[in-house]
Amino acid sequence: MKRFGHLPMSKLAYQDPLFMESLPARPLRILAEYIDPINRIRRANVADTIVMFGSARIQPRDRALAQLQKLRRAARGRRTGPWRTKLIAAKSIVGMSRYYEEARELSRRITSWSMTLGTQPKRFVICSGGGPGIMEAANRGAAEAGGSSMGLSIQLPHEQRPNPYISPDLNFCFHYFFMRKLWFAQMAKALIVFPGGFGTMDELWEILTLLQTKKISSHHLVLIYGRKYWHKVVDWRHMVRTGTVNEREYKMLQFADTVDEAFDHVRSEMEKRHLAPDVV
Repeated sequence: MKRFGHLPMSKLAYQDPLFMESLPARPLRILAEYIDPINRIRRANVADTIVMFGSARIQPRDRALAQLQKLRRAARGRRTGPWRTKLIAAKSIVGMSRYYEEARELSRRITSWSMTLGTQPKRFVICSGGGPGIMEAANRGAAEAGGSSMGLSIQLPHEQRPNPYISPDLNFCFHYFFMRKLWFAQMAKALIVFPGGFGTMDELWEILTLLQTKKISSHHLVLIYGRKYWHKVVDWRHMVRTGTVNEREYKMLQFADTVDEAFDHVRSEMEKRHLAPDVV
């Protein structure tokens, strides 16, 4: 009779990278992107968040101005054709940089105020998508106030590192967009939407749909920042006039054009809806 030697000990399934990255293990990966944030958020003692969305392409003012000056020097005496197009684009980037600085200041003010509410637990912690642009401005403002902030970044084909201003214990990276969106919605008491592109609009419509269908509390504040930009991108009132959105649904939106106006909206809504003694 042929005898077989002892077989080597096989790997535990959850320690096998090939299995964990396989299609059958997808439910485990999805569950991990729910359980890991729960544990880390609880350890950080965070009760809820204020989410700030906006374009990853909006730059800080000093960087935008430096790039414009560099381009002007390179284009000296060559202000036609491609150089003219590049200069127009660079000037536009400088113009849009106001939103970076205003997001940064708004985040700083919200964080400074929220820190007066105590840390057991931490209330209204700033949360962003974790990347550059407006996301960086949001985390940066919170860091400058001396407070915590959260970053929910996403794994993409092109490399996008989390910005350096996120609190290390609240720095998350997701593979699945829908799990990232869940964490944006699940803890948020307010959503502040700065100018942005497809990603920003996707996140905005997701929250509005959840509010419209009552899948999340109607006490959520949705604040659209920058009428000049947004009214050219979306004709909100036309949606009401044509009957695709009703007046009640339109009133889910609030608008602000300055840091003072936005901060007043946020503070008054949080105090009325989430801090009043009779709020359940």
